[in-house]
Amino acid sequence: MSAKRRVTIALIAEEAGVSIPTVSKVINGRPEVAPATRHRVERLLQEHGYQRRVSQDDTPAGLVDLVFAEIESPWAMEIVRGAEGAAHAAGASVVISVLHTHAGPGRDWLERLAARRTDGVVIVASRLSTGIQAQLSARSLPFAVVDPEGEPAPGVVSVGATNWNGGLAATRHLLELGHRRIGMISGPADMLCSQARIDGYRAALETAGLPVAPDLIRRGTFLVDSGRDHGHALLSLADPPTAIFAGSDLMAFGVFEAARRRGLRVPEDLSVVGFDDLPLAKSAWPPLTTVRQPLQEMAHLATRTVLAMGRGEAPETKRVELATELIVRESTAPYEP
Repeated sequence: MSAKRRVTIALIAEEAGVSIPTVSKVINGRPEVAPATRHRVERLLQEHGYQRRVSQDDTPAGLVDLVFAEIESPWAMEIVRGAEGAAHAAGASVVISVLHTHAGPGRDWLERLAARRTDGVVIVASRLSTGIQAQLSARSLPFAVVDPEGEPAPGVVSVGATNWNGGLAATRHLLELGHRRIGMISGPADMLCSQARIDGYRAALETAGLPVAPDLIRRGTFLVDSGRDHGHALLSLADPPTAIFAGSDLMAFGVFEAARRRGLRVPEDLSVVGFDDLPLAKSAWPPLTTVRQPLQEMAHLATRTVLAMGRGEAPETKRVELATELIVRESTAPYEP
């Protein structure tokens, strides 16, 4: 049996039936390659596990790319703080990109990335296609995903939180206060964290021997308006909930607004629990009981891991979930019929 050939650009070009410069253009995200040719080359790069050779003369760029689907909430600012802290400790800076879509980074983003140097990429709450994964790997760019939208592909480094445990803890807290009609406003159905929080909510109810009422579960967008609208819908039921668990602090603030507009007091008439523990949670009125999600720590760890991978260090584990914690404040109270 002959020895396995070393994976080179020349080998990829030979198998793809294209020139070496064409393969180089695909690796570097250049646009002037026909889509069918690009797809064929990318498939071969991925199949062969091609890694670009890095010169010993290469020096770190001192930049880490932080990529968001959206950046319109204080949640994103906590991620930025965590990533910047890790980058600063390593003598690097953070470049922020906003995709304005949850479909994940695309070719335009990759082409902009190819026009300059970076030491690695941290992708936040977004999808990551196999094609973009292959291109990042081919360019020897380490990358990690924070709070992945879906199940991360095998081998992809991801950092999240124990969302199921958080949903369980929030719902158990309300049950221990005597509430039995507990509403749940989660995030989008296609987001992994949303489903995990609902599953934790369901588990708490089922363990307590209570039925899971479909009319008490709503799916929102994690934003204030969504919490307000779904809060109104829940409180308009013939048998409304006496407590609501919102899948984000912002939606919990929207529930506060819905309650006020209906003349209900929090927590005397309605208990509310959020999720995230944003800085605003403790200064809200009343101060919000919430599940602390270690956002800064998640971003810090992902950024530190990417920088370490760039130095040739292998991550200890590909998937990390940091612990959540229930923070009890003044927006929840015992149920009084």
